[in-house]
Amino acid sequence: MISLNNLNLQTKIPLQPQRFNQIDYNSKVLLLGSCFSENIGEKFQYFKFQSLQNPFGILFQPFAIETLITNAINQKEYTEVDIFFNNEQWHCFDAHSQLSHPLKDGLLTELNKNIRKTYNFLKEASHIIITLGTSWIYRHIETDQHVANCHKVPQKKFLKELLSVNQISESLDATVSLVKSINPNAQFIFTVSPVRHIKDGFVENTQSKSHLITAIHQTLKSNRLLSEAEGYFPSYEIMMDELRNYRFYKDDMLHPNQLAIDYIWGKFASVWIHQNSEAIMDEVNAIQKGLAHKPFNPNSDTHQKFLFRLQENQEALESIFSHITF
Repeated sequence: MISLNNLNLQTKIPLQPQRFNQIDYNSKVLLLGSCFSENIGEKFQYFKFQSLQNPFGILFQPFAIETLITNAINQKEYTEVDIFFNNEQWHCFDAHSQLSHPLKDGLLTELNKNIRKTYNFLKEASHIIITLGTSWIYRHIETDQHVANCHKVPQKKFLKELLSVNQISESLDATVSLVKSINPNAQFIFTVSPVRHIKDGFVENTQSKSHLITAIHQTLKSNRLLSEAEGYFPSYEIMMDELRNYRFYKDDMLHPNQLAIDYIWGKFASVWIHQNSEAIMDEVNAIQKGLAHKPFNPNSDTHQKFLFRLQENQEALESIFSHITF
């Protein structure tokens, strides 16, 4: 009879802490890409690291990320020719609908503010985390422009294309070169989103992800960004292999749920977050939980003492790290 204690019921992806350039509270982290960048970015924000995530909203494919980096470094000024009106909102094909606005000037103000913010952050970023979601892209027929988002413009106005491995790799190479031109010390971390784009088809989604993974490793090898293992974090592989169960998905069975996000974040932190930051993260977490606490009796002496201690802890942390505010 086989003992259940000896059974290994999960495939584990071997991970080791990075030897160089780990992230700490002096780091500045730029996160770009698919909605999984938002998930990890929210963790960085929660723990009060210096970070900026998706200033142009969710960007699913590499051409959209390259466009943002190019425009930021060139300090592009968005004007009326770069936007359009559809379904009672003003939109920009370079940005996600998160930035869309009912007023023309409102959208232009937001675009130009965020492009400046991206440029300024790029110059000082210590780490740039790029999460690619898909190799499928849409080209606007009228302008011959590859768009970051279709903004519910009729499908007939676009051509759908699958980027080849070389096209993706060349785009990533361009992105790396552009960033290095103003910030040669920036550390790149690439990952592939575990979100499955089933609307493209099951086989098509697998093909898309395989193109992304191959292209990333091709770029890492050609640019000698540390080693391939050190420049790639296996978010997709962890979801597919370690969390091979639908209980780790949201109700749509496509997006990782909070349990999966927390798990993958824990894996990422074990690799990329410097151990000298763990105690600070614990302090931040305690304060965050304290701020979220809802007392039974807000006017009680016990709660007032609790608030006083919480305020002391906040001020102590903020005095050490000027960027931390609660």
